[in-house]
Amino acid sequence: MDKLKMHSLNKVEDNIERIAALFPNCVTERKNEAGEVERAIDFDMLKQELSSVIVEGNEERYRFEWPDKKKSILLANSPISATLRPCREESVDFDTTENLYIEGDNLDVLKLLQETYLGKIKMIYIDPPYNTGSDFVYEDDFAESTDEYMGRSGQFDEQGNRLVQNTESNGRFHTDWLNMIYPRLKLAKDLLTDDGVIFISIDENEVQNLRKTCDEIFGESNFISQLGWQKVYSPKNQARYFSNDYEFILCYCRNIEHFSIGLLPRTEAMNARYKNPDNDPRGAWKPGDCVGNGERKNGYYDVVSPVTGKVFNVPKGKHWVYAPETMAKLLEDGKIYFGKDGNAFPAIKQYLSEVSGRRASSLLLYEDYGHTDMAKKDLIKLFSELEQVPFDTPKPVKLIKMLSILGTSDSDIILDYFSGSATTAQSVIELNNESGSKRKFILVQLPEILEGNAGANNIGIHTISDVGKERIRRAGRKIKDESPLTTTELDIGFRVLKLDSSNMKDVYYTPSEVKQTDLFTLADNIKEDRTPEDLLFQVMLDLGILLSSKIEETTIAGKKVFSVADNFLIACFDKNLTDEVITEIAKQKPYYFVTRDSSMANDSVATNFDQIFAAYSPDTVRKVL
Repeated sequence: MDKLKMHSLNKVEDNIERIAALFPNCVTERKNEAGEVERAIDFDMLKQELSSVIVEGNEERYRFEWPDKKKSILLANSPISATLRPCREESVDFDTTENLYIEGDNLDVLKLLQETYLGKIKMIYIDPPYNTGSDFVYEDDFAESTDEYMGRSGQFDEQGNRLVQNTESNGRFHTDWLNMIYPRLKLAKDLLTDDGVIFISIDENEVQNLRKTCDEIFGESNFISQLGWQKVYSPKNQARYFSNDYEFILCYCRNIEHFSIGLLPRTEAMNARYKNPDNDPRGAWKPGDCVGNGERKNGYYDVVSPVTGKVFNVPKGKHWVYAPETMAKLLEDGKIYFGKDGNAFPAIKQYLSEVSGRRASSLLLYEDYGHTDMAKKDLIKLFSELEQVPFDTPKPVKLIKMLSILGTSDSDIILDYFSGSATTAQSVIELNNESGSKRKFILVQLPEILEGNAGANNIGIHTISDVGKERIRRAGRKIKDESPLTTTELDIGFRVLKLDSSNMKDVYYTPSEVKQTDLFTLADNIKEDRTPEDLLFQVMLDLGILLSSKIEETTIAGKKVFSVADNFLIACFDKNLTDEVITEIAKQKPYYFVTRDSSMANDSVATNFDQIFAAYSPDTVRKVL
């Protein structure tokens, strides 16, 4: 039921509607004096539509623009002072897992991952918010201060990131959505390996803009395909025009020169087409064509059946696909078949043992890739005690699993930074279990409040990220319970990391702004509520060390010492470090050693620090906080 307008007709809007009906290419978007996006008329284009000669104006060029595009580029490039804090109590197998679950705004998280995961992600899959007029989107405001936005909206997550609902009033605009997606894709590109690939789920509302955006960020030459995923298994008869049975998945690679796509597993029906009527010791085979269209040098010659002596040649305008010497070798090896009686036209034997998989189609049928109903059933199986699923728009496990087969192999890293209910994590775990691979996942999800599901709230699930973490726990346990003997090496764990402000006080970044009267209160440049493990993970980010690296904790002379990646990094943040502690650490010859500027027990230890390392491990890179 529509609300009454309760005001007079907006003649400007009415006139824009009239022009749009006649000249849709003249309608654009702009920001008004209040900074709000509104529809407007491109008067230069309208003049041209109403003129029989070329109207002089701005130089024409091929480009893709929208309000605040330049600011969204600036947003992607601007640095932040934030960190990721470990949360052991919400993790599974924290000390041994190689999987990561990161809570926070994915824009900031992608920035933090730039150093550590630059060129290390083989595949990215994202299912970003669709621009439908009601879905949740992120607010990356370019003009308002925090206080201004707080006064207007008050919608913030736990880290102070601004959130906004893409309401009906602004849902028809492309600008907000483009400003949200552009910087995130720009940052994500740099994380891909040179042969990496990204899959992006999208519907018809923004697919054309998303494709233009990806052409600009990844390059048109790196476009692979616009896949169509059949999301439902039966048409909707109540649809107004057409039953909307599929969504799109855009596929781009990082570098087309190095990219290759995987093959899908073969089906039983496909394999059943291979027979062995002549008891060939090489196994089952099926006949293939030996003839190609068009004439070709050395492509016209006689082929004689070794059984009957019957002579065969190709018709005019055709050619044998094998050179004469190659055909002779195939005949000698018994790889050319002339039928049961030896009089049939020759065919090449194509052996099942030589077929490693099947090429994927750009039409992703639900039989192979699952559908939306299956996606909800995937969740229902794990949350059977709830009356309603804790996430409304999940993707099926089967879909992400098949895309992972196409885009990755044995030990690759898969990133999903709009992870929702964590379908990607379950898909990776199941695929590893089925294939014996060791693929790893990194999931990023904003802790958006879960509303309208009292059952989920009752079991401690209050945010979308809570749904994701609990799903991974339950999916991992389910797989282990069903296959206890074959899953002993399966990684079903994940380290939970949470986006937060930097561990360092402002004085660390702007020491010149500290007044002399503040020196006593700022004797320590680290925030009081931060733990040594918090500091360790920020150091790992800063030094580009994988956040899934093995971490061992030992004690030297009563001081807590962290060893990361088998002594690649050793860190100690305790106070009152003595020569004994420094010496024992130096003897382990780490690549990096990090401690706090205030950790030395006295001036004597600080003076001896470099001399000790020079004696025992001169190549160690020493850094202080």
